[in-house]
Amino acid sequence: MSNGTPLGDFLRARREALQPHDVGLPEHRRRRVPGLRREEVAMLAGVSADYYTRLEQGRESSPSPQVLDAVAQALRLDAEATDHLNRLCRTAPPRPRGRGGTDVSPQLARLMDGWEHTPAFVLGPALDVLAGNSLATALHSGFERFDNLARMVFADPAGREFYQEWERAAHSCVAELRAAYGHDPESARIAEVVAALSARSEEFARLWRLHEVRSKSQEGKHLRHPRVGDLHIEFTAFTVNGAPHQQLVVYQAEPASPTAAAFETLRAVAARPEPVREAVPAAEPAVSGQ
Repeated sequence: MSNGTPLGDFLRARREALQPHDVGLPEHRRRRVPGLRREEVAMLAGVSADYYTRLEQGRESSPSPQVLDAVAQALRLDAEATDHLNRLCRTAPPRPRGRGGTDVSPQLARLMDGWEHTPAFVLGPALDVLAGNSLATALHSGFERFDNLARMVFADPAGREFYQEWERAAHSCVAELRAAYGHDPESARIAEVVAALSARSEEFARLWRLHEVRSKSQEGKHLRHPRVGDLHIEFTAFTVNGAPHQQLVVYQAEPASPTAAAFETLRAVAARPEPVREAVPAAEPAVSGQ
């Protein structure tokens, strides 16, 4: 993913995203490099410039919690980005290789299948769609495949029309992938998705280099379906007990709203109700779109 270390790449990207006025420093002359200088971050964090340079270059692998807190404050990191910074400094045992828990429990599949009026689907860490109910499948029927949200946003022609706030969706996808990467930097599947989309989309590659970190939570979305038109939804993401690497995503419409009526239309025009369908084939799903 990079020629540097995950920690160094993150620190450098967050440093370059700040300007002196963001941290209360004067700007006396034109700068040859973007963002803050290493010396300025070191001063703000109360560490030596040499120490911070070693940290950013990957030559200092065991900073104390106090140093990390100071660096996080100097870089104006929020709580989630600070947690990400701390995870990058931990030495975790490698996760077992393989499919990495892409199976969705039968109980969860039955639960989603019972929600006839509510789109719901399960995501893996690399934003692979592991399973979805019939309404979720109908909602995303304008895409080539309902397989990986990042691929759908960046590499599917339907993405920019479906996501009416495309820039927001794009930033969100990449920040969610970064958050997942922080939990498992050795994930072969995340690396595969990032490499494929970086090769296909310069916009994805640019956003990935920013090292923004944000997990799914709860917010509104403005979507446009090719058949039923504009949709204004709220969604919530839940961690799945027993499979903490999976997220259950649930879309909701305001009762008696045009979006609720559109959901009913989508449900009615579906060929016939089907049980939850596994979205992952025997091999790991590709994102190349080839």
